[in-house]
Amino acid sequence: MTVISETSSPVYDVSRVRADFPILAERIHGKRLAFLDTAASSQRPLSVIEAVNDYERHHHANIHRGVYQLSQRATDRFEGSRERVREFLNARSEREIIFTRGTTEAINLVANTWGQSLKPGDEILITWMEHHANIVPWQMLCERTGALLKVIPMTRRGELDMDAFEQLLSPRTRLLACTAVSNALGTVLPLPTLIAAARRHGALVLVDAAQAVAHQRLDVQTLDCDFLAFSGHKLYGPTGIGVLYAREAILRTLPPWQGGGDMILTVSFTKTTYNDLPYRFEAGTPNISGAVGLAAAIDYLLTLGIEAVAHHEHQLLEHATERLQRIEGLTIIGEAAHKTGVISFTLEDIHPHDLGTILDSEGVAVRTGHHCAMPVMEFFDVPATARASFGCYSCNEDIDQLIGALGRAREVFG
Repeated sequence: MTVISETSSPVYDVSRVRADFPILAERIHGKRLAFLDTAASSQRPLSVIEAVNDYERHHHANIHRGVYQLSQRATDRFEGSRERVREFLNARSEREIIFTRGTTEAINLVANTWGQSLKPGDEILITWMEHHANIVPWQMLCERTGALLKVIPMTRRGELDMDAFEQLLSPRTRLLACTAVSNALGTVLPLPTLIAAARRHGALVLVDAAQAVAHQRLDVQTLDCDFLAFSGHKLYGPTGIGVLYAREAILRTLPPWQGGGDMILTVSFTKTTYNDLPYRFEAGTPNISGAVGLAAAIDYLLTLGIEAVAHHEHQLLEHATERLQRIEGLTIIGEAAHKTGVISFTLEDIHPHDLGTILDSEGVAVRTGHHCAMPVMEFFDVPATARASFGCYSCNEDIDQLIGALGRAREVFG
């Protein structure tokens, strides 16, 4: 099996990394851009932009069907991207890698194929920290099948209640569907412990890795998960491209989800014969340039070194947390012992949307709202939060600019 190598400098040179991202040179309201919304959508390095541009300029054609050279070149690049993802996740086979539009579509694919096997009384277990994309598809599935959706509670620190988790597991648990990292709180969930417990009860496991894939090494064989989903735009890649990893043995038992071109071998008015894996689950023309860009993004991240990036982001998290805690009236929402580079907070007497507007006027881009995690907001009894999130290009100057902008907000709102 091919092993992906990583190279990184002994000292993480964030100024060199920032030079790889053209958009960071933009001026916002005449101010330096402090982009602190990577958890929503990361920026793209020049290498990704150029990879997509090269494909569009020199190689574009529809894939798999054409005998002419352009089609063959496009097919080679698309399937080469699949192999790159397989290596990245350490999946056993390319047949386990399905291209989707993103994490949301990947989860819906599982709910609408594997989910057909559920019956009344079966249980799906999720956590209180889930993104709506890992809540709503299961609610819809339970409404159709009579299965039950159960939720693992969390603590006021924003950590999973592990005792409650063990009590909720039972022989009726068919699936544990959980995030690897909370997008609203930054909490890193103990995946190995969760997966091992689910295994003891015979449950399958789906991991929403959207917020983890750019910040920690994910080896699906070591994790021993059955499904794992992520989105390219969280990984310094294009929007509209994502991945579902699924065990081949499970995929072979699942019916197709969408019908159309390329997921078939033969079609007649009496019978259709479906294609082999993974194409059975990839109906229609895919996002070819997006897959090319995703492969380039993986290459870029591995060149930096995932561990080096994670260490850099952790230093930023500690620095930002210490600075924010000094601000009178500011409350950090979610103080788990193990966090990634995400800080959600409120500032007394200022609605997060108003706060976000003031910060924008100072060149600081943060996310405000419920972050597609309304149950988390309800748990902490807040309508919304402001969220600063870090990436490989984030730096102390971004944090200093955020602190200064928060001071400006306090001046504006008295």
